[in-house]
Amino acid sequence: MTDSSAETQPHRSGYIAVIGKPNVGKSTLVNALVGRKVAIVSPKPQTTRRRVLGVLTRPDVQALFMDTPGIHQPREALNRYMMREADAALGDCDALLIVVDASAPPAAADEHVFARVADAPQPKFLALNKADKIDPRELVANVAAFHALLGSERSMLTSGTRGDNLEKLLEMVLAALPEGPAYYPAEMATDQTERIMAAEFIREQALLNLEEEVPHAVAVAIEEWEPRRTGGLYIAATIFIERASQKGILIGKGGAMLKKIGAGARKAIAAETGASVFLELWVKVRDKWRADEGWIERVVGLDGGAG
Repeated sequence: MTDSSAETQPHRSGYIAVIGKPNVGKSTLVNALVGRKVAIVSPKPQTTRRRVLGVLTRPDVQALFMDTPGIHQPREALNRYMMREADAALGDCDALLIVVDASAPPAAADEHVFARVADAPQPKFLALNKADKIDPRELVANVAAFHALLGSERSMLTSGTRGDNLEKLLEMVLAALPEGPAYYPAEMATDQTERIMAAEFIREQALLNLEEEVPHAVAVAIEEWEPRRTGGLYIAATIFIERASQKGILIGKGGAMLKKIGAGARKAIAAETGASVFLELWVKVRDKWRADEGWIERVVGLDGGAG
């Protein structure tokens, strides 16, 4: 006789757009929620340039987190591309996870984010992030101000770096997903290819090691990707910058900076692929590439080709 009290729970699945102003910790939070690194991270704003999918699979649910570029006022073609990527995620999602830096009160940039999603029909949740940096004396006021912007208290105080309340945040957000099948295999954590991840790891090292405007002028294209008979992997990549003066900074004295970027990227790529990696980097100037819509689509976009 079947026990009617032990009914099978329906399987849920859906896309969750993770949005917010630049530098609030969206990518760090997505990596923590998924349980592995799918998005590069740096302290610099506008690290994320396109939608990055992170897949969390459990027996009863598959959550598809879409990390997005930080919402900002676009000034040039690259920024407009980034905002199109964010808008596409907003249009395709089943729920919105708005991430804010709760260590400071809402700023005009936060208000711009909330205004942008005010009419979105999807359920909205708030990650009050960077709990590890909050002055306890300011916590109550900051949280109340963000709740007022959201228009509800569907929120959780979180820290992507420390892991605070991530399971509670997941419980709240996953319950809002519709019934549906798993869209990706259980072992898949992202839809990005290893080639795309490699390009991103190289750019991440440029962001971490370069200062001023130079890292924002960097784009990376994988030119060659050849498995070796010995089991290793040969990768040749071009790092594009916009001005000749930036080339010297990127290469560094005696090639020291380029070697440092390459060493960090090689370690990350090897960890991702499980192969020993020989990485060869080239630096080329492509004048004002951030204003070139077609080139941005090819190189910053999903195919990773040089164009």
